Formats: sequence, structure tokens, C-alpha cells
Amino acid sequence: MWLLFLLVACSAAVLSCALLCRAAVAAARATSGPAPQPPPGTVPDAAAVGRRGPGLTLYEMAYLSGGPHRLADVVLVLMAQQRRLLLADTGWATVVDPVGKDAVERATLSAIGPDGQRRIPAIRDALTGDDAVREVADRLVTDGLALPAAVRPGVAGAVRLVRGAALLVPPAAAASYWTAPDGADGGLLLAWFSLPLILTLGTWAVARFELHPYSDWATTAGERRLPGIGHSPATAATPASLITLALRGPAALTDPALRAALHSSGA
Repeated sequence: MWLLFLLVACSAAVLSCALLCRAAVAAARATSGPAPQPPPGTVPDAAAVGRRGPGLTLYEMAYLSGGPHRLADVVLVLMAQQRRLLLADTGWATVVDPVGKDAVERATLSAIGPDGQRRIPAIRDALTGDDAVREVADRLVTDGLALPAAVRPGVAGAVRLVRGAALLVPPAAAASYWTAPDGADGGLLLAWFSLPLILTLGTWAVARFELHPYSDWATTAGERRLPGIGHSPATAATPASLITLALRGPAALTDPALRAALHSSGA
């Protein structure tokens, strides 16, 4: 029986480390490879493929930090702060002003639907596949700031697997020790479990040193372009609270009503 526990620990360690290495290589190739080209027969948008300015838009910061769901949270809170949407603490969004100021806002209103009210998780899911959000993502991928869909989920998910495999080794070793036959060398038995533990912890340490911060969305260049929390380029049109939300997610909101609305809806 103890061999079964050892086999499980070793298999989890080897598989998770292999997946992390594969994710890291794929992310590196995506970052260093040539920029994706538009489909044949299409005319590139000069604003999308031209030289990018020094800063990121609010939507781009949100996408690079947390993907399309984070972008959806940002546009919902933006419209709520401007009194154009009402976000209830039960997780419902209600339209107050049905006029969108940009493509993403118009997509949000379309996702809410003609009834003017919808659950926030359903709005997030609808926005994920909307052309306006895909446009933001494609522009970032073209500029080398976001990971292409082909290499996601990326390094962050693989690191979580390695961490889980490392945490699996001690209980597997304990179970193996207690189920070992009488007279078995307990020290030798536990020494075998040091192999998967060293492998996972060593891989985790290398990933922490070489690949941190982990992201399923931003490339290394994209991470560098994200502003620091204390150095966010807040303006009258884009308050610091929205930039903090884009970078850190709903937990960073100081408004308890908005935080409750997003958290009660599964954010």
C-alpha cells in the first residue's frame, strides 16, 4: 500500500513540473515571437497596430491584470459610479441610463438586455465573448503585451499545480509511513518521498525567481507596463479607485456597496 502513496506523490510532482515547464516555454515563445497578423483580406486598424503610447487605457489595465472578467467588473463599476447603472448587493445590475459612451459600455448594455436588469455573472460571461472585449484583447496581443489564447491558462495555473503537488507530498508520506508493513525501515521510506518534495519545491523556487509575477494574461512586457498601485495615473475622468480595481480586483474597492455587489455575484 505504501508504494501506491509514493507513486501518487511522484506522478503529481513530475506531471505538475512538466506542465509548468511547458507553460513557461509557451509563454516565452509567445512573447518573443512575431506579432500575430490580421486575417487575409482585412484592413488593419492604424490605431490598433500603430505605435502604442506610453500608457495603458483603463480597459487594457484591467484585461492584463485579470482578463475579461476583470474588465467587465471595471466597466460595471465605472458606469455605477457615474449613476448610469445600479449594482445591488444581491448581485444584480440595473440600467439607469441606456446610453453607452464607448464600445465596451454599449456591449455591457447589450449584455444586460432589453429588460434592463440581469445578474452580474451572466453579464461577465456575455462580455467575455463580445467583439468589443475581443478587440481590446487582440490589440494587446498584437502589441506583445497579452498572452495569446493558445498559451492560456499559463504560468500562474501551472505554478498552482506545482504548489498543490508539493503540499500533497507530506500527507502522502505520513500515510505511507503508517501503512508500511512491520519491520520496514521508516527512515528509508520517508527518504523516498524527499525526491518529489525536492523536485516540486525546487521547481517552485525557480519559477518564483525567474517567472514571478505570474500571470495568465499579461506577457513580461505587459507586466512592466502596468502602473504601480501608488503611482497610478489617476485623472478626473479615471479616478484612482477604478485603476486600483483594474489592477487588484474587487477586494480593493473601498465602497462597501460596490464590493458587496461584485462579491455576492461570485467575483
